[in-house]
Amino acid sequence: MPEEINRVLTDQIADLLFTTERDADENLLREGVPEEKVHFVGNVMIDTLLRHKERALALDVLGRYGLEPGRGRGRRPKGQAQRHCPYALLTLHRPSNVDVPEVPAGILDALAEIQARLPIIFPAHPRTVKRVQEFGFEGRLAGMKDLRVTEPLGYLEFLNLMSKARLVLTDSGGIQEETTILGVPCLTLREHTEQPVTVTEGTNTIVGRDPGRIVAEALAILDGRGKAGRVPELWDGQAAARIVAVLRN
Repeated sequence: MPEEINRVLTDQIADLLFTTERDADENLLREGVPEEKVHFVGNVMIDTLLRHKERALALDVLGRYGLEPGRGRGRRPKGQAQRHCPYALLTLHRPSNVDVPEVPAGILDALAEIQARLPIIFPAHPRTVKRVQEFGFEGRLAGMKDLRVTEPLGYLEFLNLMSKARLVLTDSGGIQEETTILGVPCLTLREHTEQPVTVTEGTNTIVGRDPGRIVAEALAILDGRGKAGRVPELWDGQAAARIVAVLRN
């Protein structure tokens, strides 16, 4: 992705590099970055999530969609807390997923099958809304009674929905990390990820854009076979404190 080029170039001119996982340290060393510049500190985005999680969970967001915890179809995965609810949460905005009609058409095929099993809440990105209109997909969306398209949500509202969902479908990098911490199964609608630790240790599964695989993995989660995952090393809410310590030294 173009943003990856910018990241690599920025790494080359930075005096200090703070990494979120040990694979990143190895990558930087292979790129010729001196070891003394690299500091494994954890993930500052997880600091933010943990700081705001209690406030987010106190919000009454589910009532807007007629949803309540613990009700709905599908078997609850072993060990999954009662707070998880019978709905999926969807985000979709990357150009590779929405800019060519054939790709979102296939994803909509998968969503049509999934929403027949449990509701999907879809805070729609303006870019995606524009493409839906351009490609004439409004009728397909309207025909899915349990695909509930909403306006974009604020951080706390979205964190509330993400925390309580049975599963999340996304093409966002950050959401892959957040669902790992929340213990919510995540299906990534891309062919690769820049957050590999969310796959090797977390709750994330890369399903690509094949409708059959998306549906199969979603149904596996509903049948209690979703990834449990674990919290990656140093994703404990203290990354910013470690960064400050390095700067002070």
